[in-house]
Amino acid sequence: MPVTPRQPVPSGQPVTPRQPGIAVDGGQRPRQQSPKPPRRPGLPRPASLRGPGLPGISGLPGLSGLPGLSGLPAEDAGELDWLAFEQAGVLTSGQAERLLGRGTVRGLVRSGRWRSLCRGLLLTGNGRLTRDQQLWVAVLVAGQGAVLAGATAAGEAGVRGLRREPLHVLVPAARRASTALRRLPLDMPAVLVRRTAVLPESHLQLGRPTRTTTARALADAAGWARSDDEARSILAAGCQQRRTTAGEIRAVAAELPKLCRRPLILRTLDDVEGGAQALSELDFVALCRRFRLPAPDLQQHRVDTSGRRRYLDAYWRRWRLHVEVDGAHHMDVRHWAADLRRQNEIWIAGDRILRFPAFLVRSRPAEVAGQVRAGLEAAGWRADA
Repeated sequence: MPVTPRQPVPSGQPVTPRQPGIAVDGGQRPRQQSPKPPRRPGLPRPASLRGPGLPGISGLPGLSGLPGLSGLPAEDAGELDWLAFEQAGVLTSGQAERLLGRGTVRGLVRSGRWRSLCRGLLLTGNGRLTRDQQLWVAVLVAGQGAVLAGATAAGEAGVRGLRREPLHVLVPAARRASTALRRLPLDMPAVLVRRTAVLPESHLQLGRPTRTTTARALADAAGWARSDDEARSILAAGCQQRRTTAGEIRAVAAELPKLCRRPLILRTLDDVEGGAQALSELDFVALCRRFRLPAPDLQQHRVDTSGRRRYLDAYWRRWRLHVEVDGAHHMDVRHWAADLRRQNEIWIAGDRILRFPAFLVRSRPAEVAGQVRAGLEAAGWRADA
């Protein structure tokens, strides 16, 4: 029903006072406003939950704020600021409740400012997990004494070309796997937890989070690899990229009595110390050993016509025979042209050269061994000599 417009009051006429619930001009009765219920007693709501700001961080008592956890906290920052900074924003429920109180932590989670990742783990934000946060979740969910290990620890140490998932964690042998591992969020990769009775301080590398040393990580990664070829390539990658040495890995392996693939690891380290720096070169050394060919010198350097130092995959100096094992990157047109130029320079210098693709060394070793044998015999080598 339309409301009658309010009429002006003539000058000098008294105004009738408005009574509660009754319209003076004959209109409808105004709707009664229900009184607001009193606020429940408890902790005051932080300012960051009402206004703009960072998700659940700024405005909290004793917390100066973490701008996306991308920089150092302020000089007057509290304990929670530094703890969240060190752990990439991932906290255990006990850590958060000890510093803020259970009520405040529950309020942050219910308001959506913080994420509950799983039972006992919180994220001081509401976005997707970053790589650093995933690593912290893996360590914290595994429990006290857990450290990054295997390919995960080696990758954090700078070794390239390793599997990023699943995340590998090592815990003391007395600990049991947490049931929270089955309830991780969707943006969290799988976590594999292994137990060990041998984890001295010399095998640990301080970091955020703590991880095993590069040598221990590569030894474990080779033992946990899906295949022998993957184990060999892991060891070769770590040594070829100068992240550790074969001697350091060998020293770690001597302290691990139950190391998986121990004979393979030790044999591969022998080949790496001999100069092999790639899986293809390791395959070629194993081929020579299998078909009783003389052991070549690996990674021998020579200076080309432009004065640059070049390295040869395999070289028999006595018989002046070169063998090059080409990986997939040699199929690129720029690499292919440079390889042909180097091959011509070797031939001009009076040496023989044989070239094999890496997959042929692995798939048809007898054929490769036959050609290498023929090349050595043509240069004067005799098997019975």
